[in-house]
Amino acid sequence: MRQIILDTETTGLSATGGDRILEIGCVELLHRKLTGNHFHQYINPERDSHEDALRVHGITTEFLRDKPKFAEIADEFLAFCADAEIIIHNAAFDVGFLNKELERLGKPPLKNFVSGVVDTLAMAKELYPGKRNSLDALCDRLEVDRTVRDKHGALLDAELLAKVYINLTRGQDALLIDVGDEDTSVAAVPQMDLSGFVLPVLLAGEDETVAHLDLLKQLDKSSGGKTVWRNHENNVV
Repeated sequence: MRQIILDTETTGLSATGGDRILEIGCVELLHRKLTGNHFHQYINPERDSHEDALRVHGITTEFLRDKPKFAEIADEFLAFCADAEIIIHNAAFDVGFLNKELERLGKPPLKNFVSGVVDTLAMAKELYPGKRNSLDALCDRLEVDRTVRDKHGALLDAELLAKVYINLTRGQDALLIDVGDEDTSVAAVPQMDLSGFVLPVLLAGEDETVAHLDLLKQLDKSSGGKTVWRNHENNVV
Protein backbone atom coordinates (compact mmCIF):
# COMPACT_ATOMS: atom_id res chain seq x y z
CA MET A 1 0.00 0.00 0.00
CA ARG A 2 1.26 3.47 -0.90
CA GLN A 3 0.66 6.08 1.79
CA ILE A 4 1.52 9.77 1.93
CA ILE A 5 2.10 11.50 5.27
CA LEU A 6 1.12 15.15 4.80
CA ASP A 7 1.43 18.37 6.75
CA THR A 8 0.87 22.03 5.95
CA GLU A 9 1.74 25.38 7.48
CA THR A 10 -0.70 28.26 7.04
CA THR A 11 -1.03 32.00 7.56
CA GLY A 12 -3.68 31.46 10.23
CA LEU A 13 -6.46 29.18 11.40
CA SER A 14 -9.36 30.01 9.06
CA ALA A 15 -9.40 28.74 5.49
CA THR A 16 -12.89 30.16 4.98
CA GLY A 17 -11.75 33.47 6.46
CA GLY A 18 -9.05 33.94 3.82
CA ASP A 19 -6.02 32.30 5.42
CA ARG A 20 -3.78 30.44 2.98
CA ILE A 21 -1.30 27.57 2.81
CA LEU A 22 2.35 28.67 2.80
CA GLU A 23 4.13 25.30 3.04
CA ILE A 24 3.32 21.70 2.13
CA GLY A 25 5.43 18.72 3.20
CA CYS A 26 4.78 15.10 2.21
CA VAL A 27 6.74 11.88 2.71
CA GLU A 28 6.00 8.52 1.11
CA LEU A 29 5.44 5.21 2.88
CA LEU A 30 5.42 2.00 0.89
CA HIS A 31 4.51 -1.18 2.77
CA ARG A 32 4.91 0.81 6.01
CA LYS A 33 8.48 1.87 5.24
CA LEU A 34 9.78 5.34 4.38
CA THR A 35 10.99 5.32 0.78
CA GLY A 36 12.91 8.62 0.81
CA ASN A 37 10.55 10.11 -1.79
CA HIS A 38 9.01 13.36 -0.69
CA PHE A 39 7.25 16.50 -1.88
CA HIS A 40 8.14 19.79 -0.23
CA GLN A 41 7.21 23.28 -1.34
CA TYR A 42 7.11 26.75 0.17
CA ILE A 43 4.24 28.78 -1.29
CA ASN A 44 3.60 32.49 -1.67
CA PRO A 45 0.25 32.82 0.14
CA GLU A 46 -0.30 36.35 -1.22
CA ARG A 47 -0.96 37.65 2.28
CA ASP A 48 0.83 38.08 5.61
CA SER A 49 0.69 35.49 8.40
CA HIS A 50 -1.15 36.28 11.60
CA GLU A 51 1.20 37.05 14.47
CA ASP A 52 0.29 33.86 16.35
CA ALA A 53 0.86 31.71 13.26
CA LEU A 54 4.19 33.39 12.58
CA ARG A 55 5.36 32.52 16.09
CA VAL A 56 4.54 28.86 15.38
CA HIS A 57 6.23 28.40 12.01
CA GLY A 58 8.59 31.38 11.79
CA ILE A 59 8.18 31.66 7.99
CA THR A 60 8.14 35.36 7.05
CA THR A 61 6.36 37.15 4.24
CA GLU A 62 9.73 38.33 2.94
CA PHE A 63 11.00 34.75 2.65
CA LEU A 64 7.88 33.67 0.76
CA ARG A 65 7.70 36.65 -1.59
CA ASP A 66 9.56 34.93 -4.48
CA LYS A 67 8.06 31.47 -3.93
CA PRO A 68 5.51 30.00 -6.37
CA LYS A 69 1.79 30.44 -5.79
CA PHE A 70 -0.38 27.41 -5.06
CA ALA A 71 -1.74 27.45 -8.62
CA GLU A 72 1.79 26.86 -9.90
CA ILE A 73 2.46 23.76 -7.80
CA ALA A 74 -1.05 22.26 -7.55
CA ASP A 75 -0.69 19.73 -10.37
CA GLU A 76 2.70 18.49 -9.14
CA PHE A 77 1.30 18.13 -5.61
CA LEU A 78 -1.79 16.24 -6.78
CA ALA A 79 0.33 13.94 -8.96
CA PHE A 80 2.51 13.05 -5.97
CA CYS A 81 -0.55 12.18 -3.86
CA ALA A 82 -2.55 10.50 -6.63
CA ASP A 83 -4.39 7.33 -5.53
CA ALA A 84 -2.47 7.12 -2.23
CA GLU A 85 -3.91 6.95 1.27
CA ILE A 86 -3.24 10.32 2.90
CA ILE A 87 -2.31 10.39 6.60
CA ILE A 88 -2.66 13.69 8.46
CA HIS A 89 -2.67 14.75 12.10
CA ASN A 90 -5.90 16.70 12.64
CA ALA A 91 -6.95 16.00 9.06
CA ALA A 92 -9.98 18.31 9.06
CA PHE A 93 -7.67 21.35 9.37
CA ASP A 94 -5.26 20.52 6.54
CA VAL A 95 -7.91 19.07 4.22
CA GLY A 96 -10.06 22.15 4.74
CA PHE A 97 -7.19 24.40 3.63
CA LEU A 98 -6.28 22.16 0.68
CA ASN A 99 -9.89 21.99 -0.49
CA LYS A 100 -10.18 25.77 -0.34
CA GLU A 101 -7.01 26.19 -2.41
CA LEU A 102 -8.29 23.66 -4.96
CA GLU A 103 -11.68 25.39 -5.03
CA ARG A 104 -9.98 28.67 -5.97
CA LEU A 105 -8.53 26.88 -9.00
CA GLY A 106 -11.84 25.34 -10.02
CA LYS A 107 -10.65 21.86 -9.04
CA PRO A 108 -12.60 19.20 -7.09
CA PRO A 109 -11.75 18.48 -3.44
CA LEU A 110 -8.78 16.38 -2.37
CA LYS A 111 -10.85 13.21 -1.86
CA ASN A 112 -11.32 13.01 -5.65
CA PHE A 113 -7.58 12.50 -6.17
CA VAL A 114 -6.67 10.09 -3.34
CA SER A 115 -7.85 6.72 -2.06
CA GLY A 116 -8.73 8.02 1.40
CA VAL A 117 -7.66 10.14 4.37
CA VAL A 118 -6.59 8.84 7.80
CA ASP A 119 -6.61 11.18 10.81
CA THR A 120 -3.93 10.20 13.34
CA LEU A 121 -5.38 12.61 15.90
CA ALA A 122 -8.66 10.67 15.89
CA MET A 123 -6.70 7.40 16.15
CA ALA A 124 -4.68 8.71 19.09
CA LYS A 125 -7.79 9.94 20.93
CA GLU A 126 -9.27 6.44 20.75
CA LEU A 127 -6.04 4.78 21.88
CA TYR A 128 -5.23 7.33 24.60
CA PRO A 129 -8.52 8.86 25.78
CA GLY A 130 -8.15 11.77 28.16
CA LYS A 131 -4.47 12.30 27.35
CA ARG A 132 -2.65 14.96 25.34
CA ASN A 133 -2.43 13.80 21.75
CA SER A 134 -0.56 16.59 19.99
CA LEU A 135 2.26 15.52 17.67
CA ASP A 136 4.81 16.49 20.32
CA ALA A 137 2.98 14.49 23.00
CA LEU A 138 2.76 11.43 20.74
CA CYS A 139 6.44 11.67 19.87
CA ASP A 140 7.27 11.64 23.58
CA ARG A 141 4.85 8.81 24.35
CA LEU A 142 6.00 6.63 21.46
CA GLU A 143 9.70 7.47 21.88
CA VAL A 144 10.09 9.30 18.55
CA ASP A 145 13.04 11.71 18.70
CA ARG A 146 11.85 15.28 18.13
CA THR A 147 14.87 17.16 19.44
CA VAL A 148 15.45 18.77 16.02
CA ARG A 149 11.99 20.37 16.11
CA ASP A 150 12.39 23.97 17.19
CA LYS A 151 9.71 25.54 14.97
CA HIS A 152 6.88 23.83 13.14
CA GLY A 153 7.83 22.86 9.60
CA ALA A 154 5.67 20.90 7.17
CA LEU A 155 8.32 18.46 5.94
CA LEU A 156 9.86 17.85 9.37
CA ASP A 157 6.43 17.37 10.94
CA ALA A 158 5.46 14.93 8.17
CA GLU A 159 8.61 12.90 8.84
CA LEU A 160 7.88 12.82 12.58
CA LEU A 161 4.25 11.90 11.96
CA ALA A 162 5.32 9.02 9.71
CA LYS A 163 7.28 7.49 12.61
CA VAL A 164 4.41 8.16 15.02
CA TYR A 165 1.93 6.52 12.63
CA ILE A 166 4.09 3.40 12.24
CA ASN A 167 4.26 3.08 16.03
CA LEU A 168 0.54 3.74 16.47
CA THR A 169 -0.35 1.00 14.01
CA ARG A 170 2.41 -1.52 14.66
CA GLY A 171 -0.13 -3.97 16.18
CA GLN A 172 1.04 -7.54 16.30
CA ASP A 173 4.18 -6.77 14.27
CA ALA A 174 5.79 -5.84 17.58
CA LEU A 175 5.36 -9.43 18.76
CA LEU A 176 7.31 -10.99 15.90
CA ILE A 177 10.80 -12.32 16.54
CA ASP A 178 13.34 -11.82 13.75
CA VAL A 179 15.48 -14.93 13.58
CA GLY A 180 17.46 -13.64 10.60
CA ASP A 181 19.72 -16.10 8.83
CA GLU A 182 20.94 -17.91 11.93
CA ASP A 183 21.75 -21.61 11.75
CA THR A 184 18.53 -23.47 12.49
CA SER A 185 20.10 -26.89 12.94
CA VAL A 186 19.05 -28.58 16.18
CA ALA A 187 21.83 -29.19 18.68
CA ALA A 188 21.83 -32.11 21.08
CA VAL A 189 20.03 -31.14 24.30
CA PRO A 190 20.77 -33.11 27.47
CA GLN A 191 17.68 -34.72 28.98
CA MET A 192 16.71 -33.69 32.52
CA ASP A 193 14.17 -35.15 34.90
CA LEU A 194 11.97 -32.20 35.95
CA SER A 195 9.34 -34.26 37.73
CA GLY A 196 10.71 -33.29 41.14
CA PHE A 197 10.36 -29.57 40.58
CA VAL A 198 7.35 -27.69 41.92
CA LEU A 199 6.80 -24.53 39.90
CA PRO A 200 5.13 -21.65 41.77
CA VAL A 201 2.11 -20.00 40.15
CA LEU A 202 2.52 -16.21 40.10
CA LEU A 203 -0.74 -14.43 39.42
CA ALA A 204 -0.76 -11.07 37.66
CA GLY A 205 -1.33 -8.05 39.83
CA GLU A 206 -4.12 -5.55 39.23
CA ASP A 207 -1.85 -3.09 37.38
CA GLU A 208 -0.43 -5.88 35.21
CA THR A 209 -3.92 -7.11 34.35
CA VAL A 210 -5.05 -3.62 33.34
CA ALA A 211 -1.93 -3.11 31.22
CA HIS A 212 -2.45 -6.52 29.57
CA LEU A 213 -6.08 -5.76 28.71
CA ASP A 214 -5.07 -2.35 27.33
CA LEU A 215 -2.46 -3.99 25.08
CA LEU A 216 -5.01 -6.53 23.83
CA LYS A 217 -7.40 -3.69 23.07
CA GLN A 218 -4.74 -1.86 21.05
CA LEU A 219 -3.81 -5.01 19.11
CA ASP A 220 -7.46 -5.76 18.42
CA LYS A 221 -8.05 -2.22 17.16
CA SER A 222 -4.92 -2.20 14.98
CA SER A 223 -5.99 -5.46 13.31
CA GLY A 224 -9.52 -4.24 12.65
CA GLY A 225 -11.02 -6.79 15.01
CA LYS A 226 -9.25 -9.72 13.30
CA THR A 227 -7.09 -10.93 16.18
CA VAL A 228 -7.02 -14.64 17.00
CA TRP A 229 -9.01 -14.22 20.20
CA ARG A 230 -11.65 -12.11 18.44
CA ASN A 231 -12.02 -14.73 15.71
CA HIS A 232 -12.31 -17.42 18.40
CA GLU A 233 -15.02 -15.44 20.18
CA ASN A 234 -16.95 -15.13 16.91
CA ASN A 235 -16.38 -18.82 16.08
CA VAL A 236 -14.50 -17.87 12.94
CA VAL A 237 -12.26 -20.63 11.64
